[in-house]
Amino acid sequence: MSFCFFGRSRFVLFAIGASLLLSAFLPAQQNSVLAPAQRPEVRERVETLLKNMTLEEKIGQLNQISAADFLNPPNREEMIQRGEIGSFLWSVDPERINKFQHIAVEESRLHIPLLFGYDVIHGFRTIFPAPLAMASSWDPSLEEGAQRFAAREARAAGINWTFAPMVDIARDARWGRIVEGAGEDPYLGAAMAAAQVRGFQGADLSAPDRVLACVKHYVAYGAAEGGRDYDSSYVPETSLRNVYLPPFRAAVDAGVGSLMSAYMDLNDVPATGNRFTLHDILRGEWHFQGFVVTDALAAKDLVTHGYARNPQDAAFKAFNAGVNVDMASQTLSKNLKDLVNAGKISVEEIDEAVRPILAVKFQWGSSNIPTPISPKRSKSSQIPPHASTPASPPSAPWFSYATKTIFCRSRKASLPSQSLALLRILPLT
Repeated sequence: MSFCFFGRSRFVLFAIGASLLLSAFLPAQQNSVLAPAQRPEVRERVETLLKNMTLEEKIGQLNQISAADFLNPPNREEMIQRGEIGSFLWSVDPERINKFQHIAVEESRLHIPLLFGYDVIHGFRTIFPAPLAMASSWDPSLEEGAQRFAAREARAAGINWTFAPMVDIARDARWGRIVEGAGEDPYLGAAMAAAQVRGFQGADLSAPDRVLACVKHYVAYGAAEGGRDYDSSYVPETSLRNVYLPPFRAAVDAGVGSLMSAYMDLNDVPATGNRFTLHDILRGEWHFQGFVVTDALAAKDLVTHGYARNPQDAAFKAFNAGVNVDMASQTLSKNLKDLVNAGKISVEEIDEAVRPILAVKFQWGSSNIPTPISPKRSKSSQIPPHASTPASPPSAPWFSYATKTIFCRSRKASLPSQSLALLRILPLT
């Protein structure tokens, strides 16, 4: 397998060693670790908490807003105190994360901790090759090791939820996000998807060096017409099940705790309002136990798609399709209470949406909060002991990648070449 980047007078070829064992490609077995929502002790705590929550506090758990200085309401701290926010995104500042987290567990009525999400795609502080390059190794264990290391670094900064892996199958090279996935093959994509989930979450999500994974973008996002990002996808169900769904199924079987719905419309139904994919397949056929978060502003965009009449209709259709968490648009938080009062959504349905979110949070508990880290401290001091001393040497993933890769360079514009210069990529230190 090879990837070529052509120019007028030269090209670069990354050729992967052909000696990798086929056993590396075997589909991952279903995770034997019970999902948080399935554990009896967690279920009991969740039900006890639900009985003590107001409707506003339950809806707050479905609300994700920005922790950065854009797209944010002016009263974030007051909203946390009132239990109106369940998670944040777009912040890598440990001090800000700590500030918000302590408000949640010390000043809110029920002391429910927050989730902090960030796109940890191919490394956090330490940067690994992009997912497409990692998939070119045909070695899932390599990808698992890299994401395990990334999880340590992210968790040390207070991030407990990553919006990865991206497992969209893409067969149109014009699509700009193809580099984030494993390419065109659903078998390889499935193997890499499961490996990344294992790397991020491990066998015990409560460990101080693990983060919640979020498989995205569900589904057929990479099939956008003309390779134009966000454009419509038209995929027959046979292709959907044989090509685009397998990596997501592999991630679910590996125990992924969350899933992100896509922006675009699939066969004229927006992915974030698509009950067939989000409910019938994901929960009905696959028995997914985690929760679904929209892509940024995707709930509100149901109006832009022409699928919903107004924000309230968008909230109803997204929630009814199977969405648990609204990323950044506050469409659900501003409309669900009115929908409950109007009898269009029941309190029991709200409870069902909140359960998997609380189950994940009970894995960590209010005591597992990162220590504040001053920006003035040196970079080397910003990773605590549990993150800087992994089970395998930090350089191991880099070394493995380097030993499986050959760098080839030629001044000719096409293959075969008579003058290939082979250069070994040495491990980084």
